[in-house]
Amino acid sequence: MNAPDVTGRLTPVEDPADPRLADYAGLTDVALRRRLEPAGGLFMAEGEKVIRRALDAGHPMRSMLLTPRWVETMSDLITRTEAPVHVVSPELAEAVTGYHVHRGALAAMGRLPLPEAGTLLSGARRVVVLEAVNDHTNIGAVFRSAAALGMDAVLLSPDCADPLYRRSVKVSMGAVFSLPYARLTGWPAGLATVADAGFRLLALTPDPAAADLAEAVADAGGGRLALMLGAEGDGLTERAMRASHERVRIPMAHGIDSLNVAAAAAVACYALGSTA
Repeated sequence: MNAPDVTGRLTPVEDPADPRLADYAGLTDVALRRRLEPAGGLFMAEGEKVIRRALDAGHPMRSMLLTPRWVETMSDLITRTEAPVHVVSPELAEAVTGYHVHRGALAAMGRLPLPEAGTLLSGARRVVVLEAVNDHTNIGAVFRSAAALGMDAVLLSPDCADPLYRRSVKVSMGAVFSLPYARLTGWPAGLATVADAGFRLLALTPDPAAADLAEAVADAGGGRLALMLGAEGDGLTERAMRASHERVRIPMAHGIDSLNVAAAAAVACYALGSTA
């Protein structure tokens, strides 16, 4: 099947300072993007698959930035929206964004309102709760594992990183669009919302005195479970663990005391998902 003719929808841009490209400026400045994107109701989708998944999830497109070789590949997506499509050289794309856009396609997308935690919990049986996970790569990896392994939702403490930051979206392979999430208000007080919804809170820790995760899941007898994970290195805070129902661990071998948070999330999500 021939690609649709979208020539009339394309706008060539040759000046990196063109105000129409403002959404794409300085994408490597993490501090800047953390301030601008949520406040402006904006996030960046990079690459065909991620852009497609963002559109499929209902996010409105503000604009698209393409290098010429990607126009035909993205033509069906161009026809799905009235958003402007800016075509630039690879060199200009790098000058604007601050890095080599090797996938050749970026889209500025609009955010959707986040649901309330209680709304997500009402229909869920297995959820992941993250405390202070502020590394965007880890956030994306946790979402990807949680979605792939059957979790129903992710809940974030107020200080967790933004799942819609470009790096998080990319690492998650678009799972941030398919797995619903919400931010808890207050911490650790917000965990009461999870407990009150009938979830047993399992706090993951490398402490050898903690219960074996697999045994704790089996003992729950198919009940609703919430897996709590903390930031890389520090793990869950003591106050968060005190708010849990049980401290659990993944048994280790060969003298290794723990896994990084992304790997631990994958193992633990598999354990929870297998009994859902």
